Amino acid sequence: MIMSGKDNEKTFFCRRISRRMSYICTNILQNAISEKRFMMKVKHYLPIILLGTATITCAFTGCKKKDMSLKLNEPHNIKGVVSYRRAFGDMNEKHLNIAQAIGIRPLPFRKGAESLTEQLQHIESNPLYKVDSLTHSIPYLIPGAAALLDTIGQNFQDSLTAKGLNPNKIIVTSVLRTQEDVKRLRRRNYNASSNSAHAYGTTFDVSWKRFEKVEDEDGRPLQDVSADTLKLVLSEVLRDVKKDGLCYIKYELKQGCFHITSRR
Repeated sequence: MIMSGKDNEKTFFCRRISRRMSYICTNILQNAISEKRFMMKVKHYLPIILLGTATITCAFTGCKKKDMSLKLNEPHNIKGVVSYRRAFGDMNEKHLNIAQAIGIRPLPFRKGAESLTEQLQHIESNPLYKVDSLTHSIPYLIPGAAALLDTIGQNFQDSLTAKGLNPNKIIVTSVLRTQEDVKRLRRRNYNASSNSAHAYGTTFDVSWKRFEKVEDEDGRPLQDVSADTLKLVLSEVLRDVKKDGLCYIKYELKQGCFHITSRR
């Protein structure tokens, strides 16, 4: 059978396409086989690669097993104050005078505090201190008093570290009291003052009986620090901020707290 020129061209073109497709298919198949072999090799050598990476990392960063032994206190240079009453004897008149000068006007009800966003700052538990479950006050302070509380909390923790003691936080037991709070408090305690610096947002109480232990982030057990020792350290911190003219402080024996009024 004799083919025309056009038929010859078609046949040649088809064969050429066929060979080209065959070449492409062969390459795809070979690549697939190569990739499969490569993945098998990676799978085989993966543990070795990971081990090598870990070894290099340890060499540069230092591979240390976490110390989970009990971290003991190593107390030193803890002196406290000679007398709590003498060191912190600022009477109520001093607290009231400065509170009335720089604080807010006493609030009849708690709802009023929420509207004073520019004058009052809401405080809550944080890494520097814990706010106790308040029954006769609400967690609001003027900005200067809130800053003072931050300073005391930070200085206390810094002092514990410097003196070789495990970390603890101070506990705030009373803050802003409204007139409504004062009435309820006086029903429970007749000796409670009807005219307290707590009404002006300048004043807060910090317990010297109770502290909150700060747990280690890695779960390492920490030896407890006695409340008496923590009280000594706290007294040093408070003595210093009082000496700097930041506040007035009254040592409250029955209430088990330091009554602190900001002067700024």
